[in-house]
Amino acid sequence: MNMKVFASLVGLSEHTLRYYEKIGLLKNVQRNNSGHRVYTEKDQKWVEFVIRLKETAMPLEDILEYARLREKGNSTVLERQALLEQHQQTLIAHIEQQKSHLLALENKIELYKDGKVY
Repeated sequence: MNMKVFASLVGLSEHTLRYYEKIGLLKNVQRNNSGHRVYTEKDQKWVEFVIRLKETAMPLEDILEYARLREKGNSTVLERQALLEQHQQTLIAHIEQQKSHLLALENKIELYKDGKVY
């Protein structure tokens, strides 16, 4: 699919897709005879995974490291797994912190509902 369709499908701008290519997050994008980018389903799955990592607040440096390891192939599976497990632990801690913040807000709201805070 062409860049416009692909950008719409994955929810990113064409500018962002070009940036991803520039920094090495999106590699080996095929081109048609006229030089326009042609994206595949494999590209789509990869970009969707990158978006998920970004949405879970994985630092760009870690995403780039994951991409570099991925490009090296199966010999890096354990390193990639370790990187994801480390991010998983960070994400779990963040979720727990957010749950604590939510509970504090809920308690404060209850005080307002009970008329105990003016």
